[in-house]
Amino acid sequence: MTTVRRDDHPGGVRVLTLDRPPANALDETLMTDLGAALDEAGSDDAVRALVLTGAGAFFSGGFDLAASRRDDAAARALRQLYRDTHVKLLAFPKPTVARLGGHAVAGGLVLVLACDYRLGRDGAYRIGLNEVAIGASFPRVALEIVRLRLAAARASELALGAALYPASQATRLGIVDELLPPDAFDAAVLRRATRLAGFPREAYAHTKAGLIADALARVAAETAAEEEAGAAVWTAPESRAARATQRAKLGKR
Repeated sequence: MTTVRRDDHPGGVRVLTLDRPPANALDETLMTDLGAALDEAGSDDAVRALVLTGAGAFFSGGFDLAASRRDDAAARALRQLYRDTHVKLLAFPKPTVARLGGHAVAGGLVLVLACDYRLGRDGAYRIGLNEVAIGASFPRVALEIVRLRLAAARASELALGAALYPASQATRLGIVDELLPPDAFDAAVLRRATRLAGFPREAYAHTKAGLIADALARVAAETAAEEEAGAAVWTAPESRAARATQRAKLGKR
């Protein structure tokens, strides 16, 4: 069973829903499924725009902190999969709209920011980049997405402050372009995606590629040594202790 559902709507809009209860946490299965869904949508001429969202109370809670510890080879493969999947989403040549209606934390919020346009539902959920607080490093592709989408001051506030904010702060932080009331939310998301889907596809793809070219170049230029230095942050004693504390708060061992 896939962890990414596909639903097609009029106007060439396809909705991809992350569906890995309870928090749509990122692991090898979800990222593989998301990459496959992006490949499928990219090659289907009937699909002219994508909406990305999450099932249940979460858009995504980020990396699965409850997963078993991986050996070096498995951890390296996961980092490669993470990079490849996020590059696919960021560089997807068709319009992408994030439908943010639930908690988006750490890597989950990075997925939101990887979309071209982002709409949020006003509600009682939280958003933030808390990697520093739990001893996690930002993969290069995640940092480039954050830098691309957010003003420098807001990127520093989110990434270095490592706080979780109420959804009401999403517009101030630059995470969403609009924060909408629940009764108008879904219609607005589809309306926005349908409008973008109607643009000439070659013009959209060419312009988008130019806007993200520098960020993608920096991702591609990352050396193996730089990648390993980032990965080493996860295994530092204070980092492991911070994640153990976080797992305890979540009721996990």
